[in-house]
Amino acid sequence: MLRNTSSSYGWVSIAFHWLMALAVFGLFGLGLYMVELTYYDAWYRGSLDLHKSAGVILALAWLLRLIWKLRNPQPKPLGSKVWEHKIAHLTHILLYLLMLALFISGYLISTADGRAIEVFGLFELPATLTHANQEDVAGVIHWALAWTLMLIAGLHAVAAIKHHWLDKDKTLVRMLKPGA
Repeated sequence: MLRNTSSSYGWVSIAFHWLMALAVFGLFGLGLYMVELTYYDAWYRGSLDLHKSAGVILALAWLLRLIWKLRNPQPKPLGSKVWEHKIAHLTHILLYLLMLALFISGYLISTADGRAIEVFGLFELPATLTHANQEDVAGVIHWALAWTLMLIAGLHAVAAIKHHWLDKDKTLVRMLKPGA
């Protein structure tokens, strides 16, 4: 089952969810590592190029995931707590918006000097905006957004575990296999 139904997620949604989760946490870890490197470290340039390229690919996956989400039915929430459903819905919107803001701020950091972002040698994303202090301002915003995304994603994971262990419903299981 590739597509979602009103009661479960399909393989495409599940794959998007977990691949993007891995990429987001991986990029966060790489970002923490990168900021500790100096210009003279062997992997200074390579880590930056990897972070930028992976960020652009993740942004494209985010867009495809959003299109997929809008073109598929969403499984109905489990349980009867309306306030939980509303918080979950707002959290998902916040996760999408935080990722979008991270992509934009990362783009502004990477193109502040007027150079395009080369994506794994496959294509270039051109620089369109350059302003004084753009890299510094976007860098502070990117840092704050990244930590906020990690916090919200962590709460999202805790909520899924709560559903699984305390509520004993299939909220988490539905994101692991179709038809659950």
